[in-house]
Amino acid sequence: MNLKPIIVSLIMVTSFASLPSVSAESTVSIVMDKTSYSYCERLFYTIEVSEITGKPAIIHIRDESGKGSSAIPIEIAKLSNPIPSPFAFEKAVFQVGKYFVDVEYSGSKVTAEFNIVDSDNICMPEVIRQFVIEWLNGKMPDGYLVDAFQKYVDTNLINVPFEINNDNIRSIDIPDWVKNTTYWWIQGVVSDNDFAQMINYLIDKGIISLPIESGNEI
Repeated sequence: MNLKPIIVSLIMVTSFASLPSVSAESTVSIVMDKTSYSYCERLFYTIEVSEITGKPAIIHIRDESGKGSSAIPIEIAKLSNPIPSPFAFEKAVFQVGKYFVDVEYSGSKVTAEFNIVDSDNICMPEVIRQFVIEWLNGKMPDGYLVDAFQKYVDTNLINVPFEINNDNIRSIDIPDWVKNTTYWWIQGVVSDNDFAQMINYLIDKGIISLPIESGNEI
């Protein structure tokens, strides 16, 4: 029997079996919706990956000094993953300047940058969103929401021209139909400015006001 072909075959099989497995490293990229934002706008970008590994992407947003957010895990369920920010840029929180989005996914890292430019835009502070959600869920009386507008919203956006105190705060009414538009504002369908104009209109027309018997009129 000629053993040479058999020996050669065994050597080839052993050699292939000992070769290390080679797998392509997952890649990740960031596609920015735009690279310049004004106050009251929301950051929007898309994370694109070469494969779905079951691991989350880890996001950091930082300024030029390196100061930034804590790690934000984002589920990667598709090859292209839109990432809308839940919050708008507020002048009291974000300074004008350059910012960076850092993304790490399955060993790959990538960075994109954007700028915040100064503008005269006035937006609703994020704290108001929490008050509105409580109000929509029936956990906050009407007067407390109006009081929050007066305390936390710039008067150039919403102006509540009457004094609210412990004696009259529970006597202030907001029509139920306002909740429809308010819900649309929470969903981002209605802008801060349009929502504020509606509230100002209701105040100007006396629809949201203190009752006359309280001795206060707009």
